[in-house]
Amino acid sequence: MVTASKPLRADAARNREKLLAAATQLFSERGLDVPMEHIARKAEVSIGTLYKHFPSREDLVSAIFPERLAALDVIVEKALADPDPWHAFTVYLDDLYALQAEDRGLNDILATNLTNAPEVVSACHRGAGHAEILIARAIAPGGLRADFTITDMATLTRAMAQVIRDSPGEWRRFLSIYVDGLRAP
Repeated sequence: MVTASKPLRADAARNREKLLAAATQLFSERGLDVPMEHIARKAEVSIGTLYKHFPSREDLVSAIFPERLAALDVIVEKALADPDPWHAFTVYLDDLYALQAEDRGLNDILATNLTNAPEVVSACHRGAGHAEILIARAIAPGGLRADFTITDMATLTRAMAQVIRDSPGEWRRFLSIYVDGLRAP
C-alpha cells in the first residue's frame, strides 16, 4: 500500500485512480474474486503497477469498500426514522439486500469474513450494531419473533448473498417468504 508520507507523482496518482475505478467497476459487476490481472488490464496499467499501489487484494478492497459500506448508514438512518418498528425492520432488510443485489462485490463483502481488511471489518461491525437496534425495536412491540438474534441476521445475510449470486431475480421472493416466518405468532 502506498504510504501517505510521500505524495504521489502525478502519473502515479492517475494510475492509482484508474486502478480504483477499474476495481470498483469489476468488483461490482463480477464480485471480489475477479482476477487482479483483469483489474490491471481494465485500468490500462501493468500488473506490477497494480501491485505497487495495492500489494494484496485486501489492500484494494480496503481502499474501495469502506466508502461503499457507508451506504449502509443511510439505510439504517432511514429505518430508524420509521416510527413503525416492524416496517422499519422489513424495509431495512429489503434495502440492504437490494444494495447487495446491485453490487456483487458488496454482496461478497457482507457474506464473508475479511479479517485482513480492518476498515471493512469496522464498517461491518458498525452495521451489525445498527441491525441489533432495529431487531430490538421490532421485537419489543411483538412484531418480530422474540428469539430472532443478530446471529440469525448474519445467517440470513449469508443466505441472501448466496441467493443473490445464484438467482439474482429471486431474492425478493425468498426474502418475502423468510420475513413471513419472522413475524411473532
